Amino acid sequence: MKKYCIDLKVNSVERLSEKHVLLRLSSPDGLPEMLPGQFVEVRVDDSPSTFLRRPISINNVDEEAGELWLLVATIGDGTRRLGRLCAGDTLNCLLPLGNGFTMPSSPSDKVLLVGGGVGVAPLLYFGRKIREMGGEPTFLLGARTGSELLELEMFRAVGRVLVTTEDGSLGEQGFVTNHSALQSEHFDFISTCGPKPMMVSVARYAKSHGIECEVSLENLMACGLGACLCCVENTVEGNVCVCKEGPVLNIRKLKWQL
Repeated sequence: MKKYCIDLKVNSVERLSEKHVLLRLSSPDGLPEMLPGQFVEVRVDDSPSTFLRRPISINNVDEEAGELWLLVATIGDGTRRLGRLCAGDTLNCLLPLGNGFTMPSSPSDKVLLVGGGVGVAPLLYFGRKIREMGGEPTFLLGARTGSELLELEMFRAVGRVLVTTEDGSLGEQGFVTNHSALQSEHFDFISTCGPKPMMVSVARYAKSHGIECEVSLENLMACGLGACLCCVENTVEGNVCVCKEGPVLNIRKLKWQL
């Protein structure tokens, strides 16, 4: 896909939690086509300590409003600066980057989308696209506590939502791989994004049950174009740049201890 380096207008900045903000961006010239699972590289201005762009998953593309949504975890100087943006500001973005999720082959396929923490971000747009093709995705979302679960109502508007929290404050207590649905239901395909230990556990479950599974890797991606070699992952096909060959990869290509 063709890549663009464009200035996007900040339409709104919504604080979802103490550490997370939702940026809604638009362009007067319209947005290019973007696929679920792809990401953008954002330039952070006025931050002396931030020299490189920041990779951020595409959370949603609202075609009707002409908006791109980015869910940002404000954990460093650069992302904290993004969290202080205001409506009317400009954000320079390189997009769309990487390869996205594989769409189901049929609307009847039972697809499970598993997310943890800010890793839930790319699953919203993916679920929307599955819904638009006539499918009904199941989301399995996990967090340490209920207050850290992000965009729950937006996910519920798209599909069925299952929840786990480590402290039991919402949904079932435990990790996502402890949810009872994984023992009582069958799924045809699983896609997951979040902390690596969580994705490894989900991948092990998928392999042990003979289920095709894709993971969205979160390796450090500095350039987004496969030039800087920061995000190299060792796969069964050799070393690949996650920003170019991924970030979404089938677990069959990974050398994880499954």
